Amino acid sequence: MNGGLFITFEGIDGSGKSTQARLLADALGSDTLLTREPGGSPGAEEIRALLLQGDPDRWSAETEILLFTAARRDHLEKTILPALKAHKNVISDRFADSTRIYQGATRGDLRTMVDNLHIQMIGREPDLTFIVDMNPDIALTRGLARNSGEDRFEDMGLEFQRRLRTGFLALADEFSDRCVVIDGHRPIESVAADILSVAKARI
Repeated sequence: MNGGLFITFEGIDGSGKSTQARLLADALGSDTLLTREPGGSPGAEEIRALLLQGDPDRWSAETEILLFTAARRDHLEKTILPALKAHKNVISDRFADSTRIYQGATRGDLRTMVDNLHIQMIGREPDLTFIVDMNPDIALTRGLARNSGEDRFEDMGLEFQRRLRTGFLALADEFSDRCVVIDGHRPIESVAADILSVAKARI
């Protein structure tokens, strides 16, 4: 396979997207880099702890947008772009779409701010985005059961997760050229097979 495809996974907390990102990276082989957001570079990992741990009201949505953008810029510079330039496929567990939905669409009318910062500081969209869709009632139970210590957004409750799901499905329509919605309620292997088929076709 020729490298250089930038693939992202999006979805609500507990949807299974992280598992599917890992399975796709394994299936595509050694020319593929698996990374995550927030994080994916040393500086961005430090910001991750600030964002995902602590009280749900720790940061305002505006502050979160700035922190996520700073982490994403470091991730892009240090990890994503070097790998793409080396003709590797890059798979990221979350990217800018998460900020568009988590902060831009569900915590106030801040989407314009998110998009403006993205244009100025990031300027890169994925080539292919998988949105793993899941019933928020099921996903939230799974997400909290992980007891990962990074549960700040899960702790915002079921209604927040429902707004997230609505936002991601709307985003799939907005960016229909690159977004593929995947039914995450099925067995892991069935979901992975569908994702691999789509990814191979794009590569």
